Amino acid sequence: MAKRENQDDQEYKARASALRLLARREHSRLELSLKLRQRKIDSDIIDAVLDDYEDEGWLDDNRFADVYARQRMDLGYGPLRIHGELQQRGVHHTPECVAEMTEEDWCRQAVALREKRFGLSDLDNDWDEKVRQARFLNRRGFSAAQVERALEARSEDC
Repeated sequence: MAKRENQDDQEYKARASALRLLARREHSRLELSLKLRQRKIDSDIIDAVLDDYEDEGWLDDNRFADVYARQRMDLGYGPLRIHGELQQRGVHHTPECVAEMTEEDWCRQAVALREKRFGLSDLDNDWDEKVRQARFLNRRGFSAAQVERALEARSEDC
């Protein structure tokens, strides 16, 4: 009898914790699973609760990926970084908002980020500054071609 009560208690704890976490923000299934494991909840109970929440529509990896990618794009992150962060969170597909972006759109975003952070001065004679800006854009997740296009941009081009 005590074992059944303990299992019911764990299931209640899992459902309540998962619902509280989802009320704050979207989570991927992997993120939510890891957070519930940190609370010492059994794996089978976690899987059952997360399956129920997916059936209810409260947990959706596609919705999470879309919301997360849009937030990261708004913060000035590039496609490589966004894909990497989504994969770390258990999402292994490309969200629609990222797939809709063209190479030209990503280049414009890299130029806008460079302009906001450093300005669009001519870097032909300043190798150290060019490397510094290139590293910054690379860390933000832009490809080498996108970084190169951003570094070539001048204020008179815009």
